[in-house]
Amino acid sequence: MRPSFSLAFSSLAVALALGSVAPAFAQEAAPAAAVPAAPAPTTPPKLIVAISVDQYSADLFQQYRERYTKGLARLLQGAVFPSGFQSHAATETCPGHSTLLTGVHPNRTGIIANNWFVPGIARADKQVYCSEDETNPKSNSEDSVIKPDHLKAPTLGDLLKQKNPASLNAAVSFKDRAVVMMGGHTTDAAYWIKGKGFTSYEGRKLSPAALAENAAMAKTVAAGAGELPVPGWCGPVDRATDVGGFTIGTYRFPLKAGDMKGFSNSPRVDIATTDMAVRLLDEMPLGRDAVPDVLSVSYSATDKVGHAYGNEGVEMCIQMNVLDQTIGTLLDALDARGLDYVVVLSADHGGADAPERMKLQGVPDAARLDESLTDKGLSASVSKATRITVKDGPLLYGAGGSGDIWLNAGLKPKQRKKVIAELVAELKANPQISGVYTADELKKVKVPSGHPQDWTEIERVAASFDPERSGEVLMMTRRAVVPGTKAVPGYTATHGSPWDYDRRVPMLFWRKGITRMEQAQPVETVDIAPTLAGLIGLSEPAGTWDGRCLDIYAGESDSCSG
Repeated sequence: MRPSFSLAFSSLAVALALGSVAPAFAQEAAPAAAVPAAPAPTTPPKLIVAISVDQYSADLFQQYRERYTKGLARLLQGAVFPSGFQSHAATETCPGHSTLLTGVHPNRTGIIANNWFVPGIARADKQVYCSEDETNPKSNSEDSVIKPDHLKAPTLGDLLKQKNPASLNAAVSFKDRAVVMMGGHTTDAAYWIKGKGFTSYEGRKLSPAALAENAAMAKTVAAGAGELPVPGWCGPVDRATDVGGFTIGTYRFPLKAGDMKGFSNSPRVDIATTDMAVRLLDEMPLGRDAVPDVLSVSYSATDKVGHAYGNEGVEMCIQMNVLDQTIGTLLDALDARGLDYVVVLSADHGGADAPERMKLQGVPDAARLDESLTDKGLSASVSKATRITVKDGPLLYGAGGSGDIWLNAGLKPKQRKKVIAELVAELKANPQISGVYTADELKKVKVPSGHPQDWTEIERVAASFDPERSGEVLMMTRRAVVPGTKAVPGYTATHGSPWDYDRRVPMLFWRKGITRMEQAQPVETVDIAPTLAGLIGLSEPAGTWDGRCLDIYAGESDSCSG
């Protein structure tokens, strides 16, 4: 009888929550031994495991890669591309996830941001969430009915099911938008956490696996737990930094009994994500027949920790250790089932540290966004300069960080022209602004291919510009200007800029028998889908992908030959 690794992992989750984990979590572990050499793969894998680590910048990867001893250490024995790029400017969760398995930039996925504005919509706030069905009367931008219809491109799982409906496509994450953008339109299983447990699309019943995982989570949350262990190598970052009224840098994630929010905002949520993924391996089951299946797993805790505490405190150090361990658990479960699988790991975007800490670490230009660059600030100044006002809603929507600005739908054509001219002039005069682009300008820009580190700023913006959804004006803030006008508990740092700390992410591929290689040249996340398609012999018409197939087999063999 096959051992129940889901139940075993549930025990690990409880152990971590209670702080009674194996020494690897609490002590500095010895470097992992290299995986023994095996024959090079000669047949297509039966299961594609696509992992996204939310807010996992190439900088964070480089900082901690020598400390990994479990799952990430295993992936470091495969094909390593340390300079992958989310090539576009809108470095947010939804756009980034939309590139990973579609192989196209956000200008083609249609996912320009986590949220966008439709000034003519009846909804009071005019805001639409990237993975919602805004036509459903039960949906709003804060509590959405989830649907994948905004995604304009098929995912790899969608394409596989078009070729053979027997191919299975599953996706799991804390975040619904990660599930939607990686799973696509034809998921056989799609699970994210809402409220007290995993849920799925409206009308779908929770499977026994989801019900079992929800019960396991409820038990852990009800019991509460002490602080998470701190590896000895976290010492250098274990210090407090004042961010204006409170400090970050030393939190250890104690879990108050019954505190589901505290559970969800801690590294523990990645463990629950792995446990749910492992349960799906057996329930569906995945990777057991002649047609390839896809399992997408997006880990959200790195993003949650990064937003709440930045990326240079003990909080992120703890998270990097837990992430490594839980990915190891997932890979061990795949091995124990004898599955022939390939893994790819990347990220939807990177992230900036809290500017208060960056200033202490040699970044004198680090700053928070000036109030004048918020939608409220810009609406007031542009209205005053043009003497144009509106009765219904603000003059402008959006703004705030590096992103889109929409105009009130009630403006007449001459008023719109005058408002845009004044808005552009004010933005260009602001010292925190790097570039200002109008929709008319962006429509004329051709998105380049290759060498993403060399793209101009307007080319980066064009890669996430959709004329049907993007704003009339797009503003880019200067390097180290962090969106958000002040730090608040739970939100001290963020992402969303066109700069390398937000665009550059690792890309790691591993399969049994693969020869280790490291390729430092820049590649793109849109290369992932065609690379995986090459491994399984999936041929698509020219123009399907924005990216290219990467040969991940070192030596004479070519992984792109199918």
